Amino acid sequence: MTSIWIRAEQRPNEQRIGVTPEGVSKLLDAGFKVTIERDPARAISIQQFEKVRIEDAGTWKDAPRDTIIFGLKELPNDNTPLVHRHIMFGHAYKGQAEGARLLARFAAGGGTLYDLEYLTDETGRRVAAFGYWAGFVGAAVAIKSWSAIQLGKKCSAMHPFPNAKSLEADVSVSLSQAKPRVIVIGANGRVGSGAIDFCNRMNVPITKWDISETANGGPFPEIYEHEIFLNCVLANKKTPVFIPETIIDTERKLSVIGDIACDPKNFYSPIKIYDNETTWEQPAHRIYDDPVLDVTAIDNLPSILPLESSEDFAYQLLPSLLSLSNIDAGVWKKAQLVFDQHIKKII
Repeated sequence: MTSIWIRAEQRPNEQRIGVTPEGVSKLLDAGFKVTIERDPARAISIQQFEKVRIEDAGTWKDAPRDTIIFGLKELPNDNTPLVHRHIMFGHAYKGQAEGARLLARFAAGGGTLYDLEYLTDETGRRVAAFGYWAGFVGAAVAIKSWSAIQLGKKCSAMHPFPNAKSLEADVSVSLSQAKPRVIVIGANGRVGSGAIDFCNRMNVPITKWDISETANGGPFPEIYEHEIFLNCVLANKKTPVFIPETIIDTERKLSVIGDIACDPKNFYSPIKIYDNETTWEQPAHRIYDDPVLDVTAIDNLPSILPLESSEDFAYQLLPSLLSLSNIDAGVWKKAQLVFDQHIKKII
């Protein structure tokens, strides 16, 4: 019997979960053993999960070694060896310092990382992603930041919203009759589609760019003619630089960069003027004062809409979870091969 242990998220401001009560019921019906940890912050209460074993948060460490541990965000960085098979977003394969430490823990314990970012189908497309909701919320935060600048302020703290309509209402209140012009790069992807949808709901004008518009490698002075730039591109070595350090010497109308992809520690990040994520408490990092330029870069944006984003992601992922009984094949085998390639570099 395949055993899956749904751990509590231990990161502040993280209320998402990767499987719904309906999904757990389907796992049980398929013969899985399911354990779920208590997490009072979770958007879906534990009382909605029926016929499952319930444990305290963090007890996954004592689970039988053959148990599959499933969570979303990072584990506490306590340097302990990891002996289990873990499903999560590891952020470990693009040169991130925290990722290197995570891989070292797997190497020390003999466990395996099945990174959710690398669960891909036969076409190479991810089987499940939070991208749409990251784009939707990321656009909201950037527009909210632009509105604050018009009042001589910085963006106020973010908090979870019960649904998309309530987030839209909050941002709409802050918008004056004047509307910012927004350029979205990565417009054809999941993240870009979410960003565009939110902008459309706010009736702000949008310029939509994707690969064809950025193929020449830059520079891209058109970005500076917009008040807001939303970066929806997951960077790799082929990604051109959109915002160089020389922006300080450039005449611009741009006052907010919403780095929705939010990977500032990635060597290939296309935005070269900041190197740390922003937070819910301080969503905007002020890069320049005159004229103002703020960067918003929250790395768990979908958790601002935790219920809708969880339900959407869980629906996408469930077919793959149901295939865990054959973990040595399909998307899981592909993810393990990626892990094996990277773990070989450190052992």
